[in-house]
Amino acid sequence: MASHDWTIPPDLQPRPERVDYDLDAALAAVVALNARVPPDAYTAEVLGTERAGQGVVIRADGLVLTIGYLIAEAQEVWLTLQDGRAVPAHPLAYDYASGFGLVQALAPLDVPILPLGDSRRAAMGHDVVVAGAGGRSRSLAARIVARQEFAGYWEYLIDDALFTAPGHPNWGGTALIGPKGDLLGVGSLQLQHRTPSGQVVPLNMFVPIDQLKPILDDLLTRGRSNAPPRPWLGLYASEDSADRVVVIGLAGDGPAKRAELRPGDLVTAVAGRPVASLAEFYRALWSVGEAGRDVPLAIEREGDAFDVTVTSADRARFLKQPRAH
Repeated sequence: MASHDWTIPPDLQPRPERVDYDLDAALAAVVALNARVPPDAYTAEVLGTERAGQGVVIRADGLVLTIGYLIAEAQEVWLTLQDGRAVPAHPLAYDYASGFGLVQALAPLDVPILPLGDSRRAAMGHDVVVAGAGGRSRSLAARIVARQEFAGYWEYLIDDALFTAPGHPNWGGTALIGPKGDLLGVGSLQLQHRTPSGQVVPLNMFVPIDQLKPILDDLLTRGRSNAPPRPWLGLYASEDSADRVVVIGLAGDGPAKRAELRPGDLVTAVAGRPVASLAEFYRALWSVGEAGRDVPLAIEREGDAFDVTVTSADRARFLKQPRAH
């Protein structure tokens, strides 16, 4: 469970007089989310069995949007409202491509909803609110400082992620509220950014809300996007100082481990296509077709170069699915 004894410093909290919408109503749409995952879950080793963050109420029927890693393989989810009420919820969907997750409250929430905004209009320099569960004292007056591509080590790529500063300390599932009082994105990560002067400052990365709109109906009816599942290798990768893609870990008994890849391996090409960044690696990987395809990789290991073929998989097949409720 998350600690409840912290607050944002008062001078960094949002103020009602500085926004053109009902700030407290908007903040009331953000709820605390706690999820419990069985110890034998595929994601338990990396993400833990007890996860805490936030969710955003986006429909009057109690539909809550969050960041998907909080609810991946969850068998129990609870939402806590500003008035202290705890409401059980059911995980509905986790979209691996965007990173969004959906849960359905199993009792009335009776809180305001946060309407979906237009994240395409979010621009650098815009004043925003990074809303955590708990009202003004857990929320942050911030500014959009960048919007750019983001590649994560877990086979994840967002073309147009939003970045805000200062960084919120409890970022998972926070709501990015735009100048019109609508939802522009959901918090995923905190990153460290080095300024030109050499100062290191924390930033929050948000998944833009426009990534949700084309898939929302599919997530509600099918539990996943209608797009064919992408090929997944089950590895963690990074970029080194020489602009090379390096395997830094393997996910359980996934395809990469079965193909005997190792941490430290350099991936130099995918299906004959040279790669020098995570983004290039993922795009080349996903271009081979849908999950299940054989993926030829060019590998360098301790000075030796060789080819290996990895039979990709659908990531969802390795994860426990939500129980019918």
